Amino acid sequence: MVARFFVPDLVPEAGAQVPLPPAAAHHALRVLRLRAGEPVVVFDGRGGEWRGVLEVAGGDAARVRLETFDPVSRELPFAVTVGQALLPAERMDWAIQKAVELGAARIVPLLTARTQTGGALERGARKQAHWQQVAVAAAQQCGRTAVPEVTLPRRWRDWIEEARGARPEACLWLLAPGGVALSRLPAPERSVTVIVGPEGGWSEGELDEAGRLGIERIGLGPRVLRSETAAAAALAMMQALWGGR
Repeated sequence: MVARFFVPDLVPEAGAQVPLPPAAAHHALRVLRLRAGEPVVVFDGRGGEWRGVLEVAGGDAARVRLETFDPVSRELPFAVTVGQALLPAERMDWAIQKAVELGAARIVPLLTARTQTGGALERGARKQAHWQQVAVAAAQQCGRTAVPEVTLPRRWRDWIEEARGARPEACLWLLAPGGVALSRLPAPERSVTVIVGPEGGWSEGELDEAGRLGIERIGLGPRVLRSETAAAAALAMMQALWGGR
């Protein structure tokens, strides 16, 4: 399997020599033990990917000589935003990683009434930078040519009211027991927002608020899923139902 690297500022032309970002160069040379002349793939998140050859520049520095461009797309036919209630560290990383692998276009960490991670808003910028790197690594590994944005943590109610106002045409789905089966819904024509609750579930007030805002309650089956599993399950079902290929 050819190694893939995200290079946000690459020069998109054959023959260009593109430096790998420091973290990517370290991973290529010290972790994967790649050598000069080996084939690699790079992408900048704007669509498609470049095949090229690794060139070692000394120390932990490396660059790639671009050869051929492939306009391939491995995205879902509709953009999916995942609003994920905050989880403890490694479980949140896992939820983001799997959402990226399964096609999410954007991930919004959410504070809800029963969120158990205090201080998330105060540590938001530092946490966001970490989560974004999780998304980059997942996109590199799974073959995506776009890197989903992971936003700063938001309070659930503030974010969902903004989302409803900004994209009134979008499908807004709240994952909760007793909801309409996802398999009974028609294929979305535009963007979709899937909202996943915390470990302790949604409060009655939040469920009432979602209903007031016109958000449809969606179920994924008869079993109760963990918070970090629910988004991945929903994305996998959407891909199977409406992925198009």
